[in-house]
Amino acid sequence: MNEVVKPVEKKLKGTVTIPGDKSISHRAVLFASLAEGESIITGFLRGDDCLSTIACMRKLGIQIDEEDDRIVVKGKGLNGLTEPSEVLDVGNSGTTIRLLSGVLAGQNFSSVVVGDDSIAKRPMGRVTGPLKMMNASVDGRKNAEYTPFQLRGGNLKGIHYISPVASAQVKSAILLAGLYTPEETKVTEPSKSRDHTERMLESFGVDVSVTDYSAAVKGGQQLKGTSIEVPGDISSATFLLVAGAIVPGSEITLENVGMNPTRTGIIDVLHRMGADLSIDNERKLGGEPTADLTIRYSNLSAMTIDGDLIPRLIDEIPAIAVLASQAQGTTVIRDAQELKVKETNRIDTVVQQLVKLGVDMEATEDGMIIHGKSTIQGGTVQSYHDHRIGMAMALCGLIASSPVRVEDTDAIAVSYPTFFQDLNTLTEG
Repeated sequence: MNEVVKPVEKKLKGTVTIPGDKSISHRAVLFASLAEGESIITGFLRGDDCLSTIACMRKLGIQIDEEDDRIVVKGKGLNGLTEPSEVLDVGNSGTTIRLLSGVLAGQNFSSVVVGDDSIAKRPMGRVTGPLKMMNASVDGRKNAEYTPFQLRGGNLKGIHYISPVASAQVKSAILLAGLYTPEETKVTEPSKSRDHTERMLESFGVDVSVTDYSAAVKGGQQLKGTSIEVPGDISSATFLLVAGAIVPGSEITLENVGMNPTRTGIIDVLHRMGADLSIDNERKLGGEPTADLTIRYSNLSAMTIDGDLIPRLIDEIPAIAVLASQAQGTTVIRDAQELKVKETNRIDTVVQQLVKLGVDMEATEDGMIIHGKSTIQGGTVQSYHDHRIGMAMALCGLIASSPVRVEDTDAIAVSYPTFFQDLNTLTEG
């Protein structure tokens, strides 16, 4: 599917409720499946990635009912999963495959895990390696560095893993496997990654020990069924925040946005660039900080984005690149090598596609340099089947001199199925 985004004639105005957080939705279904008893999830993101997690857990013997506005999961406890009779297909979901691998490492049966062509190119050794250290048997393509791979668990041992990268997916996989050991399992990172797993495990009754850069669990703890309310996804909200910041005259309010401090790098960037952003109605949903955000158009200034800020906004960089193209001065993004192993090499694809539209920028080994303020031209760009690339390119169409055609936008359904609908609503508003 292709979408043509036309320049906004006046401004963007209105209120949008952001779809549920993708990271939290994955974890809610996965942890509820491992809990004893029933769990009820509201605000669940019915995007393709999260539906892949539901499909995999059903193949592992878990009853999951999708009702109007909630997901009901009949958990069977840590050891209640059953051996799947078919391959576990995660589709395009890196979160599903990495977190699920941690769970499968604790099972006394064999599973084969596979994904789509994009998943087949993404590095899995960063997860399968430490799981092997914990005594799991993992075999597959290039020594289980890539999918497909087969995993047989059981008889795991606790480890203290010093991770070379700050990755919530790696950390989560190891901590989940740690629940199946008789000892403590600990993960230490070079900087703090997202802590949704730690927060949600505690919501399910698990004692998690957390310090600045480490998280640890003792094995044998049981999860108890509970109710989880999923806040809106700040990564999805980012695209509308950027739209409001760069389209003259705009004022957009986004409701129920998750404000987990490990995810709010985009808020820091907007403030430091001089965006007119207000934060209201701060509260908690499902143990996660949540607020309503209002963004208004303003003049922006360039900045440098690096260091500990990067893990807090790594998924938002495609949108931030568009934001930076409309700021006065030169924005430098560095320490973002992790972008190379996302759905695409996001450093190269973001730069290649934005340059097509007239943005003055170049790629570096670990990021990009964006010279503002650029005049966006119309044209045709590719999403490369990457949901965040597709949405970033659509933002360009709002302020371009002529329409922007974004090809292969189907992937946007992975994280924000109603993106174009919400954008149209704001344009009409």
